[in-house]
Amino acid sequence: MTFVPAPRRLEVLDRDECVRLLANDEVGRLAVNEFQLPVMFPVNYRLDGDAIVFRTDAGTKQTRGNWAAASFEIDHFDRAARVGWSVVVKGRLEEVTEVDHDTFERVHALAVDPWGGGDKAHWMRLTPLEITGRRLVAS
Repeated sequence: MTFVPAPRRLEVLDRDECVRLLANDEVGRLAVNEFQLPVMFPVNYRLDGDAIVFRTDAGTKQTRGNWAAASFEIDHFDRAARVGWSVVVKGRLEEVTEVDHDTFERVHALAVDPWGGGDKAHWMRLTPLEITGRRLVAS
């Protein structure tokens, strides 16, 4: 017996739905450039408005990403049904420091709880320039 998947269609998600999906998750993937090549990192995050906030140790995300263009992605899919969705955020990454006291206080109040070990003393914020999403659904 051959499996014949049900017909599917691709839906474009509006910005509000994308932000809702982002707000209901806590793990995503961050992409930054390291020596002209894209590098992806899983990160635990929270939202500050529509900005992605995560903590990190000193390293590529903090040194190569600071003030650079970056992308962030979350998704969910059902392999058996062959449906799912994804949200992509493109923007500028910055380290949040006490120079911007209001943002520093607000961001540090978020419940960003990195699963990985280490101090994760650097608080980073991806300010979106574009938020897009798609959903593949059975027709």
